[in-house]
Parts: sequence; structure tokens; C-alpha cells
Amino acid sequence: MEKAATDQSDFSAWIGRVEEAPAEVLTPRLLDRFRASLAPHLAANGGVPAGIHWCLSPPAVDGAELGPDGHPAKGGFLPPVPLPRRMWAGGDITFLDPLREGDAVTRTSRIEDVQTKTGRSGTLCFVAVQHEFTTARGVALRERQDIVYRAAATAPAPAAAADGRTGAEAEWAVKVDAVLLFRYSALTFNGHRIHYDEPYAREVEFYPGLVIHGPLQATLLLNLAISQGGSLPQRFTFRGISPACGPQILRARAWKTDGGFDLATETASGVTAMKATAIW
Repeated sequence: MEKAATDQSDFSAWIGRVEEAPAEVLTPRLLDRFRASLAPHLAANGGVPAGIHWCLSPPAVDGAELGPDGHPAKGGFLPPVPLPRRMWAGGDITFLDPLREGDAVTRTSRIEDVQTKTGRSGTLCFVAVQHEFTTARGVALRERQDIVYRAAATAPAPAAAADGRTGAEAEWAVKVDAVLLFRYSALTFNGHRIHYDEPYAREVEFYPGLVIHGPLQATLLLNLAISQGGSLPQRFTFRGISPACGPQILRARAWKTDGGFDLATETASGVTAMKATAIW
């Protein structure tokens, strides 16, 4: 990709910006809701299920401060990128200390980088945010979140080709329906309309149906890895490959490697939606 004429210097004032969210306690009630929504696709390793940190202290703004897509309007913590479509492109997590029931968890976020590039798919703006989750014991995990902004869609994207990778050592078949997507949006206080407003998803952003959340897919893959590896990995990375839309049976698959597992979610049509790696 070549850099566009408008590059990250337009948003240099946002690089280094820090936001500290109010501490949130990992209550039995939150844990019950999380387990009830995602069971049986959580690793049975005891303690707090992995991926619940994405439910803690999400941004909470008045309805009047939301953009037309349901996200908080840009220009506060995140830069005012003049591109309307937003996607969670991927992330990289380092686990340092397992979360425990009753922990008061504080999230501190810092914008690491903003880059605007132009390629065959048009102008894209990448925002990298570094999150740190801490408890009374210290840092529990660090995560880099990669957000990508792109131009408005004018037509449905061409269907992606099936991948057809075989030989997975472990696999979960996950029934994804509107209820699961609504529950996960509620757990994470995610107002993005592509996950629960089907007319908006189809007619405005031109998806074939309700979009399956990136962190929901990452949670499934992380827990599948733990179910095979027996504990939290030291590092978990993931990136979106192709949108996955429900309702459908989404398959989460794991392949053993020397240091851990390669993982992927695969749609009912055989397309890889997300790839991940877990390393111990």
C-alpha cells in the first residue's frame, strides 16, 4: 500500500492521548451473564473465563453523543477520522496475571499510532490503541487493539473464496443467531448497529446479515486454545480476514504448532473469517 496524501500527521495530536476508564468489579452477576451467553464454548479451566476483559468498562456516552452507526462519535479519545465504516481489525494480547472474581479492574488506553493509507480497496485509516488492564496485584494483561476505518460501502462486497484447510485437532461448532449477537453487544455495551440492526447492516453497510463481532470470535478461539493447552497462553494474537454474518454455524478450529496453536473461525460457506495464534 502507498500512503495517501493525507497521512497520520493530520492526527498527530491524538497520538499519545491517554484515557483511563473507571474501575469495574468482576462480579458474580457479570460472570453469570458471560457464561450463560457463551456456554458451552468456554474453556473449563476454572476461575474467570478468558475474554471477559472485553466486557469491562466499555465507553459509556449519552445517546446524543453517538454517531449514526451507534458508536461514540469520533473526536473525543479516538481521532475524527473522516471515514464512516469502522472495524476491529485485530489485536495482540499478553497475559501476565489471571483475573479473579471480585477483582476491581482498571483499563488505561493510549493511542499508539494513526496511519492513513491508500490501496486497491480505497483509503484506509489504521488506529492502534494500547490497553492495559490492572488489578490490585498489578498489570493483568496488555492488549494492542487495531481499528480500521474505511469509506462507505456502495454495494455488497464480492463473496470471499473458501479456504478448505483440513486436519484440525480440535473444533467447536458454534450456533450464532440474533440472540447471541444481541447478548454479546449488551455484555460489551457495543452500540454498533451492524450487530443487531439487520436493515441497517444490509441497507447502509451492505453486509449480507448481522455481523458477528470480532472480539466474540476471538473469545471463542482463545477459549478453544485454552481447552487444548490447559491454561492461559502467554500471548494471543488475532486478525480479521473476512466478515462473518449470522445466522449460521460458525466453526472454531485449532491446529497444534511447536509453541501452541494456530486457530481460525470458518463460516458455513468455508471462508476463514478470523485467524489467531496462541503461544505458551
